[in-house]
Amino acid sequence: MTIIAPSLLAADFANLQQEVEQVTEAGAQWLHFDIMDGHFVPNLTMGPATVAALRSKSKLVFDVHLMLARPQDFIEPFARAGADIITVHAEACIHLHRVLQQIRTAGCRPAVALNPATPLYVLDYILDEVDMVLLMTVNPGFGGQDFIPAVLPKIAALAQRFKQEQRNLLLQVDGGITPETAALVCRAGANVLVAGSAIFGCPDRIGAVNSLIQAAGIMETS
Repeated sequence: MTIIAPSLLAADFANLQQEVEQVTEAGAQWLHFDIMDGHFVPNLTMGPATVAALRSKSKLVFDVHLMLARPQDFIEPFARAGADIITVHAEACIHLHRVLQQIRTAGCRPAVALNPATPLYVLDYILDEVDMVLLMTVNPGFGGQDFIPAVLPKIAALAQRFKQEQRNLLLQVDGGITPETAALVCRAGANVLVAGSAIFGCPDRIGAVNSLIQAAGIMETS
């Protein structure tokens, strides 16, 4: 089953609890937190306090995506704040294997992200340490960007590798996800869709989530 993970980067920050309640009612399974430091990416967003404030308000899976120059310094704070999954960028980690182990030791599920131009061979020696791989379908740092079609063969290649190696790992995509691109990435093998503007930019949140669900080929179970 494909998982829908609304990205709070596109939400109304003055009404985050209400935004979370709306996407929960709409059928989202996860919440995606884009954590940016103004160094690894040219933007500055939220921190552990935001995650902690929402943790008591939601039972959804908290999917925390660290777009930070030194992610290893923030594993413990986000774990204590209530993260369920912590994703770090391979490009930001000199000692990637160690950081992934640090995430699991902190009690969270580890994941690794690759930027569009980062080759898949970077994953060769760390797949045993992760529960999910995130393939960016835009260059990270800003919401509302256009999907990069060149990443589709990369998604398909990684999905095929998981199948050949019998790895039960999640394959997440993030960036420019709309009903149209959702169909493309799911056909390529993605099973976790991060969507910001396509959900929070639409007044009808239930309709927006349902459009992604339908595009991904998910049968409604309600």
